[in-house]
Amino acid sequence: MDKDKDVIVRYEDVDLDRDRNNILSNINVSIKEGEFIYLIGKVGSGKSTFLKSLYHEIPLEKGHGRIFDYALEHMKKKDIPYLRRKIGIVFQDFQLLIDRTAAKNLEFVLRATGWKNKDLIDIRISEVLAQVGMQNKGYKMPHELSGGEQQRIVIARALLNSPEIILADEPTGNLDPETGNQIVELLHNISKNNTAVIMSTHNYAIVQKYPGRIIKCEDGQLKDIRMGN
Repeated sequence: MDKDKDVIVRYEDVDLDRDRNNILSNINVSIKEGEFIYLIGKVGSGKSTFLKSLYHEIPLEKGHGRIFDYALEHMKKKDIPYLRRKIGIVFQDFQLLIDRTAAKNLEFVLRATGWKNKDLIDIRISEVLAQVGMQNKGYKMPHELSGGEQQRIVIARALLNSPEIILADEPTGNLDPETGNQIVELLHNISKNNTAVIMSTHNYAIVQKYPGRIIKCEDGQLKDIRMGN
């Protein structure tokens, strides 16, 4: 049992490799429920590698990593889907299914993660669409939505199974500044409901406008550089 009951991620002396190249070394970091964290750093500095390690797409090469009740270095293959259901992922390039409506995109994910009752599925879809301000857009196809609206649907998708962490990999990268601000504000509001949010970004204007804890990937290290408000 973790000494700090609100700590949901703890890495101790962790190394992460990609294609046999060491990307990050000696990671020591802990993350608490409800924290809003910016992950910053240059392209290729290891931001995506760190995020992918949290849902075990990239294994730990060395050290101890614990997320929720899972020890990442001893992760069994059968447990990976259960881990991933507790994590919501927001992609920069949306990755929506283009052949079905926004609501049907959400239904697809729910059914894939074991939901069967049609009424409960419809209720949950309505709840998450309302949470991201898209309650009147579920019937639209992805190509009928703006970039910001598509990203809101992606965030709704990430919220479906009430995750304890949301990982947002450059979620404003393809959006104009005003829309990007709205997406970050939405993610901040989600973190206030006790869901931790880790958002990688190059956009330092957003970091200044919406304060949070900042972790920097630099020179193969992960460094806490400032605590936000």
